[in-house]
Amino acid sequence: QVQLVESGGGPVQAGGSLRVSCVVSGRTFSSYTMGWFRQAPGKEREFVAGISSSGSITSSADSVKGRFTISRDNAKNTVYLQMNSLKPEDTAVYYCAAKPSRFSGVKFGGGYDYWGQGTQVTVSS
Repeated sequence: QVQLVESGGGPVQAGGSLRVSCVVSGRTFSSYTMGWFRQAPGKEREFVAGISSSGSITSSADSVKGRFTISRDNAKNTVYLQMNSLKPEDTAVYYCAAKPSRFSGVKFGGGYDYWGQGTQVTVSS
């Protein structure tokens, strides 16, 4: 059974930075495409960023380009989301997700097989 556990969320002031992490159980982490998604109250879940199994390819939503960076450490079974220049509109529950398949379709949440429980990020103005 694959389990994903996020951590690192919390309150932060606008303009600040935060790094959220996601540890994945199992020995096949290095074969997974990983993604970060978020969901704000009353809104649909949206794609934030994704990274290929090797880490050589990344993709991010236009709303976070230049501010957020996704990375992974396959030796630690961990994927990270570094968030800089945070804005109040970044407030949401952030979820990591894994799919044991190709990078194509990385933005499509329905293509992921495994999800974490989420970590709350709250940005105050």
